Amino acid sequence: MSDDRPEAPYLELLVRGAPAEAYERPVLRARADKAPADRLAALERAKLLALRVRGELEGRRRREAELSALYETAHDLAGLRDLDAVLQAIVQRARSLLGTEVAYLTLNDPTAGDTYMRVTDGSVSARFQQLRLGMGEGLGGLVAQTARPYVTESYFHDPRFQHTHTIDAGVRDEGLVAILGVPLLLGSGVIGVLFAADRRARVFEREQTALLGSFAAHAAVAIDTAHLLAETRTALAELEAANEIIRDRSRVIERASEVHDRLTELVLRGGGVHDVAGAVAEVLSGSVEFLEVDEAPAAAVDRSRADGHAVRDGEEDWVAAVSAGGELLGALVLRGHPRLDPMDQRTLERAAMVTSLLQLARRSAGEAEQRVRGELLDDLLDTPDREPRLLRERAARLRADLDTPHVVLAAGIEAPGTGTPAAGPGGTPVGSPGGAPGSGPGATPGSRSGGAPGGGSGSAPAEDAEGRRRLWSAASHLAVTRHGLAAARDGGTVLLLPLADGDTADALARRTARQLGTAVHAAVTVGASAPVPAPAARPGEVAAGYAEARRCLAALRVLGRAGQGAAAEDFGFLGLLLAGTREGAPDGTGVQDFVTRTVGAVIDYDERRGTELIRTLDAYFAGGMSPARTKDALHVHVNTVAQRLERVGRLLGPDWQSPARSLEIQLALRLHRLASAVGY
Repeated sequence: MSDDRPEAPYLELLVRGAPAEAYERPVLRARADKAPADRLAALERAKLLALRVRGELEGRRRREAELSALYETAHDLAGLRDLDAVLQAIVQRARSLLGTEVAYLTLNDPTAGDTYMRVTDGSVSARFQQLRLGMGEGLGGLVAQTARPYVTESYFHDPRFQHTHTIDAGVRDEGLVAILGVPLLLGSGVIGVLFAADRRARVFEREQTALLGSFAAHAAVAIDTAHLLAETRTALAELEAANEIIRDRSRVIERASEVHDRLTELVLRGGGVHDVAGAVAEVLSGSVEFLEVDEAPAAAVDRSRADGHAVRDGEEDWVAAVSAGGELLGALVLRGHPRLDPMDQRTLERAAMVTSLLQLARRSAGEAEQRVRGELLDDLLDTPDREPRLLRERAARLRADLDTPHVVLAAGIEAPGTGTPAAGPGGTPVGSPGGAPGSGPGATPGSRSGGAPGGGSGSAPAEDAEGRRRLWSAASHLAVTRHGLAAARDGGTVLLLPLADGDTADALARRTARQLGTAVHAAVTVGASAPVPAPAARPGEVAAGYAEARRCLAALRVLGRAGQGAAAEDFGFLGLLLAGTREGAPDGTGVQDFVTRTVGAVIDYDERRGTELIRTLDAYFAGGMSPARTKDALHVHVNTVAQRLERVGRLLGPDWQSPARSLEIQLALRLHRLASAVGY
C-alpha cells in the first residue's frame, strides 16, 4: 500500500542521499498525474523542508570532515619530526577539503625582503613552483604585507594588487584564475601565506576562507615548533660552549669586574672622558682615546650606532659610538687590537656608555655658558651701539676674542629626506628670509633666542622643534670648541666664529655645514657673511653680516644646494646681490638696474595687468624656446603661449629672441627670481 503523505518520497530520497535534482521528481510526477492543487502545495513544502534537511546534513558531514582533517593535522604536529612532511600534509588536506585544483604555501624571507614558494600540491608548472614575490606584489605579496585574507575570482582582471611580469607569467603558466590566500600569523607578524586556487572562475565562501585560515594557523604552529626545536638544539650547543668559555674565562670576568669598579669610581669622583679612556687602556692593554664627532671615523661610528656595539675599523682598531638621546657625542677608539675578546668588546661598550653620561653631565654644566654666549651674540645683533669695552670683557669671560676677524653664519636644518627647510615658528621655513622677525639690522627684541629654541609660539610640529633644538645644541658645542658664539634665532641658528689665518668664509661655511649635519644626522644648510674684521669695535657689522648670511642661506636653497655651505663669494655674479648693502660691498643697484633695463617693461606690465608674462618667459627658456613644451609646463593652450610671446615681443622689441638678447633676458630673469627669493 502506497504512502500518501507528501513527505514520504522525500524521506526516502534523504535516506538514499540522492542528489538535489532528484527532489524535483515527486512534484513533476504529481503534476503529470493531475494531482489537486493542495497536494502539489504540500509536496512543494515537503520538498523545501527536505532540501533544507539535506543541506544541514551535508554541512554537518562537511564540518565533520573538516574537523577530522584539523584533528589529523594537530596529531601530526604532536609528533612533529619532519617539517616538510607536515606542511605537505596541510597543503594536501586544504586542497582536498576546499575542492580546489591547486594548493600551495609561501614563506617570508627576511634576508631577501620577499616571500618564496615553499610547498605546492596540484601544481604542474616548474616556473610557478620557483616563484618569489616581493612584499606587496601579487595577491600573495598583498596578504603578506597586510596580514589579511584576500580572494579573487579572476586574478588577471583584479586591480587591487600589484601585477608584475614575473608573477603573472608564473600564474599564467599554471593556468590559475580564482585564488584565495590567508596569512600565516605568529603573534602579530606574518611569516607566510597559504593559498587555494582553481583554474576556472570561482567564488570562495566565507566558511572556506575560515577553514583555510585554520590550516594556516596549524602551518604557522608547525613552523614555529620546528624553529623552537632548532633553537633549542642550538641553545643546548651554545650552553655547552658557554660552559667551556666560563671555565676558560674566569680571568676575563675578573678583569671586567675591575673595569666596572674603576669606572664607577671615576664617575663618583667627577672624572672626565680622558680618565675613562686611560682606565680602559690599562685594562685592555692598548691605546684608547676619545674623539670628537668631526674627528671620529664616520663609517665605523655609523655602524656602531646602528648595531649598538663596538665595531672593527680597519685591521687593528675598534670603535664604540658615544651617543645619548639619538645624538652623537663622539667615539671611543681602541687601537692595536686585531682581535678583541667578546668580554673586552663589552668592556669598551660600557666605557662608551659611561663616557656618554659624563658628556651629558659636562653639557648640563655648559648649558649656562651656552646661554651666556647666546645672549652676547643677541646683543651684538640687536644692540649695535653697545660699549666695545663691555663687549670685550663679556667675550673674555667666554674665552672669545672679538678683536680678531670673525664670520657670521646662518644655519638651518632641512626636513629629513626632502632637502627642504623644516618649518619654523608659524610655519615659516627655518632660516628663510622674511619669516620670523629679527632678520638682520634693526631686529626687534622679540626675535631674540632667549636660550634653546622650541619654546616660542606658533604651530610648528614637535619634530621640527626637536630638530631646531638639536641644531642649536650642536652649534653651541661647536661655538665653545671654536671660541665663538651661537644663538637660536629666526627658526634656525646663528654663529659668530673666528676666522683663522689662511681660511676663507666660504670654506668655513662648508666645514660648518658638514660638522653640524654629522652631529644632528640631518642635512644642514649654512650661509656665511664676508669676514667682520673686529666685531667688538664695529658691532653694527655683525647684524649686517647676519642679513648677508641669511640671504646666502636662502640662495643655496633656491639653487638646489640645500645641505651645503657657502658665502657670497661662492656665487659669482650672484654674489653682488647676496652681499647686500654692507659697508665696502656693492649696494646692488647695478644688478637692479640691469634687471629693470632688460625685463622691466614685462615686470611692470604683469604688475599693472595681473598677467603672467614673466612666468611664461621662464617656462619658454626652460623648455628650449619651444612653444609646445611651454604650453605643457604652463598647462595652457599653445595659442595662449603664442599671444603672450607676441605681447613680450612688443614690450622688448623684435630682436628679443636673438642669441645675445635672449642671454641677457635669461640672466635678468634669474636675477629677478633670486632677488625675490632672498628678499632683496
